[in-house]
Amino acid sequence: MELKKLIVVRKDWPKPGISFKDIMPVLSDYKTFKEVVNIMAAQFKNRGVTKVLCADARGFFFGAAVALRLKAGVVAARKPGKLPFVGTSVSYDLEYGKNALEIPPHMLSVKDRVLIVDDLLATGGSAIAMTKMVEKNKATLIGYSFLVELTSLKARKKLAPVEVHSLVKYKI
Repeated sequence: MELKKLIVVRKDWPKPGISFKDIMPVLSDYKTFKEVVNIMAAQFKNRGVTKVLCADARGFFFGAAVALRLKAGVVAARKPGKLPFVGTSVSYDLEYGKNALEIPPHMLSVKDRVLIVDDLLATGGSAIAMTKMVEKNKATLIGYSFLVELTSLKARKKLAPVEVHSLVKYKI
């Protein structure tokens, strides 16, 4: 499976200097999407994952599908203003600005074993924010699974020593 052929690179979007990785063609091909989800989930099969925490918005596609494969629940970390009740909120830096993620109350507990899933690992901001959500709720972080990793930004080091898997790597 040659995912890089399906991922479209959009230069200078959403602003000059950023090279956006458009993963929508991966999602639009059933066989490819199914294979990607199977690979992302297989890395954490039999690890007791009870919840998959995924980030707004593209992470939802992969997180929900991986959760089904792992027979786990889904916790959607939303951008501010999208939830009627906020239990945990964490701010983070993006490669081109700032943002925050929020989850409703009581979505994670000390009993949960959490896998963080997202479409992209760039600077690590959203992954670190979700890690803090896991910690604040006293759950156990099992690992991270990403479709794309921008290796030159070295976010993987920020997530150590927790296990990180990614399917496609770019040096940007």
